[in-house]
Amino acid sequence: MYVMRPATVADGPAVRAVVLARSAWMEERRMPSWRESADDLAGQTENSDGSMWVLIEEATGRLVGCTTVQQETPPWGWTRAELAEPADYLYTTVTDPADREQKPGTLIAHWAVDRAARSGRTWVRRGCLFPGLVRYYETQGFALLHEVQRTHNRVYLLARRAEGVRDLAVRVRTEP
Repeated sequence: MYVMRPATVADGPAVRAVVLARSAWMEERRMPSWRESADDLAGQTENSDGSMWVLIEEATGRLVGCTTVQQETPPWGWTRAELAEPADYLYTTVTDPADREQKPGTLIAHWAVDRAARSGRTWVRRGCLFPGLVRYYETQGFALLHEVQRTHNRVYLLARRAEGVRDLAVRVRTEP
């Protein structure tokens, strides 16, 4: 069983450790990593609005992953009609590669989809920079809607309709 809860400043070192573990995993596969951003991502635990959430293994208290939930979709790349729809936007989702068999990234995505539906949101959106990550997010039910060229990067924008996720409560519970 896992617990999803708002991050606190005390979670910063554990978030940093997860980012560094994921970075090492990515580097071993010759993928660009988040190593240079580890401190910045850990710093998101200090957001007073509680937008970063952490996934905790309930039995051990170990931080397994994190994501940041924003209630505003970045304005670039989306149509005016899409921007008018209530949506949560996920970013900086990072999980410990040691837990890959438990699929914590998918669990976080399903939690976000369920939470958005319970909050009256219509969509959960996210963006990424790599086609391989697009394929991974598609396995979680997200659909690629737009590709946008930003200054130096091609950004892939995805969305999934918010909906209740069956059996989620047996895998993760949310703490306020």
